[in-house]
Amino acid sequence: MKAAILEATGQPLVLRSDVEIADPGPGYVRVKIAHCGVCHSDLSIVDGAIPAPLPIILGHEAAGVVDEVGPGVSGLAPGDKVVLSPCPPCGTCYWCVRAEPQLCVSTMGMMTNTFTDGTTGLSRGGETVYRGVNVAAFSEYVVIQESGAVKIPADVPLDIACVVGCAVQTGVGAVLNTAQVEEGATVLIMGLGGIGLSTVQGARLAGARRIIVSDPVSERREMAKRLGATDLLDPTSDDVVARAREITEVGVDYAFETAGVADLVVAGFNAARNGGTIVMVGAPPIDQSITVAPASLFTVSEKKLVGCLLGSCNSLHDIPRMIGLWQAGRIDLEALITSHRPIEEINEAMDDLRASRGVRTVLDL
Repeated sequence: MKAAILEATGQPLVLRSDVEIADPGPGYVRVKIAHCGVCHSDLSIVDGAIPAPLPIILGHEAAGVVDEVGPGVSGLAPGDKVVLSPCPPCGTCYWCVRAEPQLCVSTMGMMTNTFTDGTTGLSRGGETVYRGVNVAAFSEYVVIQESGAVKIPADVPLDIACVVGCAVQTGVGAVLNTAQVEEGATVLIMGLGGIGLSTVQGARLAGARRIIVSDPVSERREMAKRLGATDLLDPTSDDVVARAREITEVGVDYAFETAGVADLVVAGFNAARNGGTIVMVGAPPIDQSITVAPASLFTVSEKKLVGCLLGSCNSLHDIPRMIGLWQAGRIDLEALITSHRPIEEINEAMDDLRASRGVRTVLDL
């Protein structure tokens, strides 16, 4: 099959047509990819900010059509439209049975870039090729656990649905699932890429009364306003922490870091009120760290600093849920997609992301 492969960190991806993919085994399906969004997590691996084994096929925000099912698969059939999930729940592990499916043992594939048994089902010239971010969708086909391919209605366009796989699950889920923002709350969102703009929509759905956003790109701030933001801040000229505390008088109830920058976590901590919650949604480079004085967590503060993986979503529930919200006109998926490119222009799409041009580029396969 054809696939875009990262063969060396910091180098352009290379389009190869001789990648071999295994047939789906028991409980697995093969999906023909139609569209895949380009996510900042993919770029972080390309640029070396997040280490990964090589060679590797990236791409994890994808939608397509089931091509073949393996033995024992009962919920999917060839021809079904599906959105893929980088966190496919097994349903039986320690975390799944405790209603934390985003932490399922299969999710470790996001770090190992393999299946749970250490294989990948991908090779080229006898050499193992790794399945980036647990999906490997910059390719014509993907083999994935049945629970990682979530069926959607036949009339939903796949080029729109693909962004639910990562950006929308992560952003909307961060608000509704991770933070559980209540009606009337105040919210600060730092970073307005696909995930940040989805977080804005989640805050609007939750009924937040003030949705304060910060991003250096004016077009993204204006997009956030159309999607529900109430206060727009430019971090190149505004003191985001001071302005957020001024707008709310005491500090925000919830601060979301959605750009993958460690310093913004600290800014969110300082912008949050006593008793407030700071949610780390983005994926910062592995060499970045945050420094928080322990005393600031308990001395007249009791602030809560929490992590967030894929919006704490159960993809089997939340992907259909979010598609339904789009069908009802309650969230806008089209607004997140600012350009389409063929897979042959994948490196240009990466350059767009580096330069913060647009929001989400969707690759057409």
